Amino acid sequence: MSSLLSRQQPIHFIGIGGIGMSALALILAKRGQRVSGSEPKQSSIVQELAELGVRVFPQQIAETIKAVTSEDGPQPHVVISTAIPDHNPELMAARALGLTILHRSDVLAALIAEQTSIAVAGSHGKTTTSTVITTLLAAAGEDPTAVIGGVVPCYGSNGHAGEGRLLVAEADESDGSLVKFAAHLGVITNLELDHTDHYADLNDLIATMQRFGAGCDRLLANHDDPILREHFQATHWWSVSNPEGVDYAALPVALEGDRTEADFYEGGARIGRITLPMPGLHNLSNATAALAACRMEGLPFEQLQLGLSQLRPPGRRFDFRGSWQGRLVVDDYAHHPSEVRATLEMAQLMVSSGRSPLPRAPQRLLVVFQPHRYSRTQEFLDAFAQALSSADTVVLAPIYSAGESAIEGINSHTLGQKLQQLIPERSVLVADTMDQLTALVQEHSRPEDLVLAMGAGDVNSLWNRLCPDESSADATRPSSLAA
Repeated sequence: MSSLLSRQQPIHFIGIGGIGMSALALILAKRGQRVSGSEPKQSSIVQELAELGVRVFPQQIAETIKAVTSEDGPQPHVVISTAIPDHNPELMAARALGLTILHRSDVLAALIAEQTSIAVAGSHGKTTTSTVITTLLAAAGEDPTAVIGGVVPCYGSNGHAGEGRLLVAEADESDGSLVKFAAHLGVITNLELDHTDHYADLNDLIATMQRFGAGCDRLLANHDDPILREHFQATHWWSVSNPEGVDYAALPVALEGDRTEADFYEGGARIGRITLPMPGLHNLSNATAALAACRMEGLPFEQLQLGLSQLRPPGRRFDFRGSWQGRLVVDDYAHHPSEVRATLEMAQLMVSSGRSPLPRAPQRLLVVFQPHRYSRTQEFLDAFAQALSSADTVVLAPIYSAGESAIEGINSHTLGQKLQQLIPERSVLVADTMDQLTALVQEHSRPEDLVLAMGAGDVNSLWNRLCPDESSADATRPSSLAA
């Protein structure tokens, strides 16, 4: 594996356009390695890779492997993700030729081992926390390398090949591969059961995360999470509820719809006040973890205070898409009940406080939710209904299967029935197609509504369906929510 990051070693990614794969490909390409990949779907990320000189093939077929192995020099290593099935024609051709097959986590593990690294794991908040760390380091002139599961606004990309000594990586637990990472500093944001297609139960997930923590030189964990307190021996802890008995804490002074103010503590002593241009207690916890990680790497607190002012959320994390007929349209990646609940609490705070980082404060909340995977929907059916019950109106999209087979009796209508029982006085609407979903939003939303589209599937296409061209929007669409 020592030759993996050598400039002489070609790398070929099957599915190079994926959010995790593309970040790795971008970094390797910028570092001078010969990178190629296949990707049937066109995107701005794929275009960026092509502009860097990455050879991108539009089909995942055996002929693609023949093309990349016909070039002079060493034969390429082939990188796949868990999403690539064994029967993929391109993968089968690579194996038939005896090429080295690597999981994307093998490449990330090599990058993590090469630099002083901060790896952020946990059930929720990984992307936001790693984005905040990256932004604070960038603002301090550290120029970190970053491998993130979302677009980092300060770089405009999910990957950055920095010149500084630090690397920040999001450590995804969905397939258990994060146990390969030996980070200088590991961060665990929180822990609860998810990815039931991979983990048998919560104990299985805990055991995997314990292996990740044991592989890190130092471990920073969330003391407010009861599972972490009970099952982990962290070297450092943070909290947003109590400064006693933890290394770092941020106690909220003001929780507004457009910002959060908090007093920051180290070793139980207050050292200053921070202003976070992102609302919600969950975002304060993520930011506290980021501040703690940066302090552990020696950055001055005053410098971090200034860096917070430059924060913007990563792509698909309360991402303001634009205004359509007086409705404020926001896209969010939330697809677990806890994430849905936290996002809705933040949105309702904007409604109740009359303050918002959006162009204006919304008056009402219409949630468009797309369940992600049949297995997750089945496992958390009641919890999803509870989490969605605070919305004024809920429109449910068809389940996004993510390649799973359907489970009898598990669909969006089942969830809708559960939810309607909880809120019989409010509107719960279920769409059978994405076209019907768009029509329901158009019919049942009102001016000054916050139309919040949530899910990890293709529900983020809602804005484009409402506004197929810029002329149908009220104003120019921003690239992301401004701080």
